Amino acid sequence: MGKTILITGASRGIGYETSLKLASLGHTVIATARSEEKLKKLAHEDKSKNIIPVAGDLTVEDDIQKITEVASENNSLDGLINNAGAFHREAFSETDLSVFRKLMDVNVFGIVRLTQALQPLLKKGSHVVNISSMSGFQGSLKFGGFSAYAAAKAAVVGLSEVLGAEFANDGIAVNCLCIGAVQTEMLAEAFPGFEAPVSPAQMGDYLSNFVLTGHQFYNGKVLPVALNDPS
Repeated sequence: MGKTILITGASRGIGYETSLKLASLGHTVIATARSEEKLKKLAHEDKSKNIIPVAGDLTVEDDIQKITEVASENNSLDGLINNAGAFHREAFSETDLSVFRKLMDVNVFGIVRLTQALQPLLKKGSHVVNISSMSGFQGSLKFGGFSAYAAAKAAVVGLSEVLGAEFANDGIAVNCLCIGAVQTEMLAEAFPGFEAPVSPAQMGDYLSNFVLTGHQFYNGKVLPVALNDPS
């Protein structure tokens, strides 16, 4: 039986490919991102017609409400993939505090806003997957210039662990994937010229399977998903 999964950051990269994969498997996908044009392209590429595009900005309360209303029309959610994120690279000494605020607003508070709004729709047995980065994974190799991004992604890790404990009473699993190098536009911006060992389509396959089955084995866990690092 098909499930209903909501995915943020679905207009490109991993979110785009994950949406297509889940839809091809017969699941209903509520795909959100800021770009309405890119979401229309996604829906057009979806031959199964299982994707419901909803343009919205996770830092805008009215857009959170719009996304929630669309989700409520489908009665309940089996999965939520908090994939949307913003990136910034600059020396710490030159990074204005406003940049830290912006990245926290998108990468962390966006998850908080949307998950709080959707929590009543998450059915027992559902799975929330928060996407972090190896930049936010304790003990992993770090790179200069990532202070604001790494701090935000580390906050996603801590948030996920707490929600895994808090949501367990309602039968909702919460896990966090710290993803390494995937050949996305964001990676090209961060590391020009580096060729990642994993494509967005490959990670989309992995993430699709994880949101559907990972909660059978994990809850409140932070899992690194990486092969090798840029050098």
